[in-house]
Amino acid sequence: MKCVITGASGFVGSAVLRQLLKAGHEVRALLRPNCDRRNLGGLSVEVVVGDLNNRKSLDQALSGCEALFHVAADYRLWVPRPDEMYRVNVEGTREIMMAAAEAGVRRIVYTSSVATLGLNSDGSPADETTPSTLANMIGHYKRSKFLAEAEVRRMVSEDGLPVVIVNPSTPVGPRDIKPTPTGKMVLEAAAGRMTAYVNTGLNFVHVDDTAEGHILAFEHGRVGERYILGGRNMTLKEVLLEVAAITGGPKPFCCLPHNLIMPLAVVTEAWARLRSKGEPLVTVDGVRLAKKMMFFSCDKAVRELGYAPRPVTEAFREAIDWFKANRCL
Repeated sequence: MKCVITGASGFVGSAVLRQLLKAGHEVRALLRPNCDRRNLGGLSVEVVVGDLNNRKSLDQALSGCEALFHVAADYRLWVPRPDEMYRVNVEGTREIMMAAAEAGVRRIVYTSSVATLGLNSDGSPADETTPSTLANMIGHYKRSKFLAEAEVRRMVSEDGLPVVIVNPSTPVGPRDIKPTPTGKMVLEAAAGRMTAYVNTGLNFVHVDDTAEGHILAFEHGRVGERYILGGRNMTLKEVLLEVAAITGGPKPFCCLPHNLIMPLAVVTEAWARLRSKGEPLVTVDGVRLAKKMMFFSCDKAVRELGYAPRPVTEAFREAIDWFKANRCL
């Protein structure tokens, strides 16, 4: 089948691209003009240069294609100009969904995020039915993805758009060229610079398992449904211990209270805004998020799609090996 993929040069998108090619699909990638194409090296993929907010390029990319994998997103935990993130994540998603509908695309997989889902107050794993509202979303990334997914779900119910939604948790693994916020954390830990931590938790998954989950959703998912593509729930301390075991580096030894870090976040954000370049080491939204245990269950994907994530230790090991091979460590 001829497929279009957005975000193919990125961390998750390049993993999905590889799975599509492995499954025998003919793939066309919509890429921004100046994006880093290292993750596409040696892959047999047709490239169309364009932008999510350029309708002409979307029509060109979708012409003659039967399927769309919309993976692209602006994933940053701090943005000096939030309107840029909403333009990509919300308006760009709306534009490409409308273009796909007009092009007669028969099947769409939309990459949302567990960031759009609700959390359980007792820290137990949330699932696809855990209620959430825009007011619960902390930070512009979460808010923009919540609004984007809501728009996709509206188009499914009102316009009959053939979309299956996937909600990846926190992917880890090779080819994190940017790197993502999670990749930066793994880098810092592998370099021995994260011996202190806060009491928080996330769900981690190998990026290639997330990609395979996209293909399974394409093949077996129900239109209008969403599927968490997760792996193992881990506290930050457990992650740092895992990385230390892999690298032989120092183990974490100091748990910092959230309220002690918040003033530092305020100062570093203000300094970043004054300098108008670079991201702050700690952000206010990051500290607010860290107060929650962001644990999730992928049982629905296992049950309905045949999703089977590998042990997440492999993800951390492969991420560290890739960072070393690419001279990031």
